[in-house]
Amino acid sequence: MTATAAKGLDFDQMPTLGDIARYHARVRPEAVALRFEGRETRFSAFDRHASQVANALLAAGVRKGDRVAYVGKNSDHYFELLFGAAKMGAVVTPIGWRLAAPEIAYILRDSGAPMVFVGPEVAAAAQAAAAEAGTGATLVLMEPVEGVAAPLFEAWRDAAADTDPQTAIAPERDVAVQLYTSGTTGRPKGAMLSHANLLSGRRAAAEANMPWNEWGTEDVSLVAMPVAHIGGTGWGIVGLYNGALGVVAREFDPFRVLDFIEQDRVSKMFAVPAALQIIVRQPRAREVDYSRLKYILYGASPIPLDLLRECMEVFGCGFCQQYGMTETCGTIVYLPPEDHHPDGTPRMRGAGRPLPGVELKIIDGNGQTLPPGVVGEVATRSVANMVGYWRLDEATASTVGPDGWLRTGDAGYLDEDGYLYIHDRVKDMIISGAENIYPAEVESAIYGHPAVAEVAVVGVPDDKWGEAVKAMVVLKPGAEADPAGIIAFARTRIAAFKAPKSIDFIEALPRNASGKILRRELRAPYWEGRDRQVN
Repeated sequence: MTATAAKGLDFDQMPTLGDIARYHARVRPEAVALRFEGRETRFSAFDRHASQVANALLAAGVRKGDRVAYVGKNSDHYFELLFGAAKMGAVVTPIGWRLAAPEIAYILRDSGAPMVFVGPEVAAAAQAAAAEAGTGATLVLMEPVEGVAAPLFEAWRDAAADTDPQTAIAPERDVAVQLYTSGTTGRPKGAMLSHANLLSGRRAAAEANMPWNEWGTEDVSLVAMPVAHIGGTGWGIVGLYNGALGVVAREFDPFRVLDFIEQDRVSKMFAVPAALQIIVRQPRAREVDYSRLKYILYGASPIPLDLLRECMEVFGCGFCQQYGMTETCGTIVYLPPEDHHPDGTPRMRGAGRPLPGVELKIIDGNGQTLPPGVVGEVATRSVANMVGYWRLDEATASTVGPDGWLRTGDAGYLDEDGYLYIHDRVKDMIISGAENIYPAEVESAIYGHPAVAEVAVVGVPDDKWGEAVKAMVVLKPGAEADPAGIIAFARTRIAAFKAPKSIDFIEALPRNASGKILRRELRAPYWEGRDRQVN
C-alpha cells in the first residue's frame, strides 16, 4: 500500500493549486481548512471563495498569466487569493510588508500587476508605492483602513459568482507564484514557480517513508512565516495539500507561538533557530502542554547544540533541519530527527541529505563534478526547480543550465553518505533571521549619503540572528564619521532589516587587480576560529 492510499489522499487529483481546493471540498467539505484570528473556513467554503476570487479577477480584466500583487502580513484571505488566482491562471506575487515604498514600487513596475491586494498594516506604504510605480493598478484592501478609499476584499469577492471557472492549467508550464529574491546587482528578481514546481516534489516527499513528513487530516499546522517567503507560502500550501488545518498567524511573533501551540493544538510548525531561542526561554515555556506537538522544522541556519538540548527538553518533539532556496520552492535537503542528538554528532554540522527526487552534486568553476569531501558550488536538479526568472533570460541561463541543474550559489561538499555540508557562499548573500540580504542592494542605499566615498557590506556573526549586516565605509575627505546617521539614511531607502546594524570606517577597500572588492578579506577577521563561514 502506498503512502498516498494509506492516508486516504489521492494526489493524482491534485496536480494544480486549484485542484487542491476542489479535491478537499469534494471529499471532506466540513473539515476546517484555515483558522485566522477566530475565523474558521471549511474546505467547502474555501473552494467556493477561491472560485469567487477567480471570477472577480476575471471580471476586473485580469487575464491568465497576469501577475497579481499582495502586500501585507499573513491572512487566511491571502490563501483564498492565491488559490483563486490559480483557478483562473493568474500569478500571485506576494511582496514583503517590511519593504520600503521604493522597493515595493519597483516590484509593482517589474511585475506589471494590474491589481494590488493590501494588508491594513501597510496601506499607506502600498498606496505610496503604487503611486510611485505609476502603473495605474487597482487597490483592494484586505481589511478596512481609516482614511483609505478602496474596495474591501470580502465585498469584492462576494460580489462574484461562485461557479468554478474551470480554466485549463498546464501544471508544468503555468506559473502559480512569483516570489522576488534580492538581487546580486541590487535589483530583486522574480522567481517563477509553476504548479508542478510547488506540488510534485511535495508529493514525492509525502509518499516516501519519512515519519517527520507524514501528514494526517488530524494535523494542525502553524503558518507563521511571512507569505512573501517560500517558507510562508510554501508551508501553507503543504498543509492544505495534505488536508491539514492551517492556523494562520498574522506574523511570526515568538511571544505568541506558545498561545498557538496551547490553544490550537499545533502538531507541526516551521521556525528559524533565532525564533526558537526566544520561544523556549519565555518564563511559561515549561508550563505549556506540548503533547500534540510532533515536529518542529527549522531552516536558514543550523541549530546550535545548546539550543537544541534546551528545545528537546522543553518541547519533547522531533526536529528536522530544512535547506533550500526560493528557486527550489524551498526544501530540497533535510537533516532528519534521528540525526539530531543532544550530545552532538558530526552530521549536525551538515544540512542533511536530499529529499526524494532531488539530485545534488558539487561542481567546480568549470561545471565539473567534484568528489566527496571537496568543496565547490552546490548544484541541484529536481521537479522543484523554478521555471526561471521573470523577464531575465540571461540571469535564468546563468542559474539553470539546459540540463536542468541549478547553481545554488552556496559552497559546500558532500560526504561519502551523500550528506551535504554548507561551507560558505559563492554569492555574497547575507542571511539574517531568515531574511535574504544582498550586499549590493544595501551598498546602493548607502552610497547616496553625502559623507560616503565608498562602501562594502558583509555579514558578520550574530548570536541572535545568525548574521548581521555590517558596512565598511570609506569617508570623503573632511567628512565626519557618523555611523548612526548613515544607518538612519539607509533606512529611508531600504527596509530596516536590510540596513547595517554597525559600521566600521576604513582607509580603503581591499580590491583585486581588476578592481573587484575582496569581501572575503573584509569578512575573515569576524569569522576567525569558526568551522563555517556562514552562521
